[in-house]
Amino acid sequence: MTTSWDGDPTFVDDVEAYCARSSYAPGEDVVLHLSARTDHIALTVERWGATRELVYEQAGIPAAYIAPPADADANGCGWPEGYRFSVGEDWTSGFYLITLTAEGAPAETSTAHASFVVRAGSDPTQRAAALLVLATNTWNAYNTWGGASLYTGGKQVSFARPMARGALDREASERDDRKARPVRWGEEPDVDGESFQAFRLPRKYPPIIGSSGWYLYERRFVEWAEAEGYRFDFATSADLDEDPSIAEGYDLLIGIGHDEYWSGSQRAVVEDHVGRGGNYVSFSGNTMFWQVRIEPGFNSGDTMVCHKYSAHKTDPIMADDPQQMSGMWADPVVGRPEASFLGGGSAWGLYSRFGQATRRGSGAFTVYRHDHWLFEGTDLGYGDLLGAKHGAVGYETLGCRIQFDDFQLPVRAGGDDTPEDMEIVAFTPASNCGMGEYPSSISALSDQGDLEFIAERIHGDLSPESLAKARYGNAIMAVVRPFGPDGGQVVTIGSTDWVFGLPDDEAVAQVTRNALKRSLPDG
Repeated sequence: MTTSWDGDPTFVDDVEAYCARSSYAPGEDVVLHLSARTDHIALTVERWGATRELVYEQAGIPAAYIAPPADADANGCGWPEGYRFSVGEDWTSGFYLITLTAEGAPAETSTAHASFVVRAGSDPTQRAAALLVLATNTWNAYNTWGGASLYTGGKQVSFARPMARGALDREASERDDRKARPVRWGEEPDVDGESFQAFRLPRKYPPIIGSSGWYLYERRFVEWAEAEGYRFDFATSADLDEDPSIAEGYDLLIGIGHDEYWSGSQRAVVEDHVGRGGNYVSFSGNTMFWQVRIEPGFNSGDTMVCHKYSAHKTDPIMADDPQQMSGMWADPVVGRPEASFLGGGSAWGLYSRFGQATRRGSGAFTVYRHDHWLFEGTDLGYGDLLGAKHGAVGYETLGCRIQFDDFQLPVRAGGDDTPEDMEIVAFTPASNCGMGEYPSSISALSDQGDLEFIAERIHGDLSPESLAKARYGNAIMAVVRPFGPDGGQVVTIGSTDWVFGLPDDEAVAQVTRNALKRSLPDG
């Protein structure tokens, strides 16, 4: 496919902006840094829950064009304050979308978006029982605005820059904006991602729209959950990194979609919460795969450092504190596999119906422990498929080493750091991709794929045996007690695309209700 667009989302639109922080408390001022090719802009602010509720608007805001620096991707834009407004004391905790319009610009390039979260107020009696954490670290990792992302050569990416076009809001598509696009009767799988490219390129959307961002994942869960009557307080990845006390008073923490990049401080908050008896539910795949460090940026704001595949060679911290290496949590240098907490990790199952990985897979979990409480009210039986209607198992996943007990039911095989107190209730095959096996819709490394990387770092070398160990895996649904009977429980539904089944697959919705119910105090 050919297009006149070079793929860079930087200033495709005539106005761009970002907030000084990812979240604010009631009563605080939201500081907006902006640049526009017109003299004035207008903006609206909406809380996006079950519906979109307008809470603030302003037109005629003076603006001027300020070019982003050459290193905006790594160190931020450094733009001065362009506008500020106050968070109302009565604004409900949640995700808030800012829609910016360059007044007088052509319609097709006049609109852009920014966002922030409103945290819970200071009164603990008004707080919800559950805290929903938006995967903003992962949004930042995939963001190519201003240059590189962590997928196109960057080793640090700044929060102080606009979010790439389409990640926060865009036109709806049933399945063409998905990287694990479900097939319909009689179709062949779209292994090369051609439908994804045909959707995004004419609209000048970068690849992030199929991997991360509010619109793709968290939005779907929040729209469904708030329509069901659930109430959550909201936070961002950065909030957990900055405030070690943020989880206090909550019974449940929740992760959604594609929550791939975690700092050590963020992980400590979640693990301490569960260690004290709180619960964690992860409706996410590829969760906690990479360790990151949050550091001050050179121009403005914070940056997120992650050397990823080359961390053991290029991360300067290796000389002084190798356990903080910004590579895989499961890397032997770090020695803290995500599977030790979640019951699954991406080294044991990373892709489902993506590229050459299980390209004709069911798009569903196969149910094994049908009498488990997670399946109450679903009428699912042994061997039934859960989530096939909309490909709820897809794109990126979490797995573990599995064996079968005397009743031919799956149990952990060990050797992968999974906790002993763990029930595997459903799973499906997942695989890994090596060089030449990815779809054309993603940016992959030119010299090494995940298959080769995991084989070398986890299994020790690139021998045929190690490559085979790294290739074959699974996506699991599991209930885990990583700290034993005195700690809380972790529910892991290891698929990025689980939320796609919520509006129109009653079994997916009921399992989600069950996971939330058993993790809250009245469950």
